[in-house]
Amino acid sequence: MNFGKHVLDIDPAAETERLITALRHTVRQVFRRSGAVVGVSGGIDSSTVLALCARAFGPERVVAIMMPDKDSDPESERLARMLAKQYGVEAILEDMTPALEGFGCYARRDEAINRVFPEYDPAAGYKAKIVLPPNVLEEGTFNVFSVTIITPDGEAKTKRLPTREFLQIVAASNFKQRSRMSMLYYHAEARNYAVIGTSNKDEHKHGFLVKFGDGGVDIQLIAHLFKVQVYQLAKYLGVPEEIQRRTPTSDTYPAHQTQEEFFFRLPFETMDLLWYAQENNVPIPEVAQVMGLTEAQVQHAFADFTSKHRTTEYIRMPSVILPNAKENVLK
Repeated sequence: MNFGKHVLDIDPAAETERLITALRHTVRQVFRRSGAVVGVSGGIDSSTVLALCARAFGPERVVAIMMPDKDSDPESERLARMLAKQYGVEAILEDMTPALEGFGCYARRDEAINRVFPEYDPAAGYKAKIVLPPNVLEEGTFNVFSVTIITPDGEAKTKRLPTREFLQIVAASNFKQRSRMSMLYYHAEARNYAVIGTSNKDEHKHGFLVKFGDGGVDIQLIAHLFKVQVYQLAKYLGVPEEIQRRTPTSDTYPAHQTQEEFFFRLPFETMDLLWYAQENNVPIPEVAQVMGLTEAQVQHAFADFTSKHRTTEYIRMPSVILPNAKENVLK
């Protein structure tokens, strides 16, 4: 098969049947559970997973959980409710703000931002986000984050994040995904349901997820699908066009931020095709010719993929049981 955009095409009808068959078997026969809980954000991934679960178990055995906090885009809740209504699924709203305030999520995050920008004050209307350098194809840049603050009058200021501040901001922000995981399991255990994850291949393999957060689920249903393939499946399943057209966002920080800006650094259509080429050992000259890129640009992208996968391997690892742990403790 010649390399080109067509290599990412899937048969959405066949893939749907394969997934719902495997989902039913795993949830009912392996886990001995009777339905599914899905965290929904109004994005393409959670919408596709919800649609698959509704087909697999029937809408009466699927629950959609919306878990916004004070930083969330209100549009996410509207789209999530629209989606749940379309598929006849019960939708439950859980405001995560009080729990996150109790954890000190916002205070710990803002403390770190203040060490970089002393003037940063959310109460005065300031907003913030963290970003990676955008031009991964043009420069062989490292994955070094910067913090951008937006002043009340709309001015953007950006500074490179020192390691200490970066780690604190990320650790504090990860309270969001981990508290949502706990909420999903509350609703799942109260019904004897399973928690179904919504991470796609781009997120799972590149490490755009939180350990024991959005990575803490019973089944990752679409983690084998590139983002562009999720869109193909979503179209087949009838996910509302408004959701299909929506730009994927992180919806984590107060300032608006796309997933491309926050982490991936490339449009999904470009990134997925490049990643397929790297996985399948397509010669770099052929990749460059087909995609209209230089060989150096392809090499920069491949290096970025390799770096992200290597440095985030810890996130995908399960808990480790050390050999002879019992004997060592007794000694």
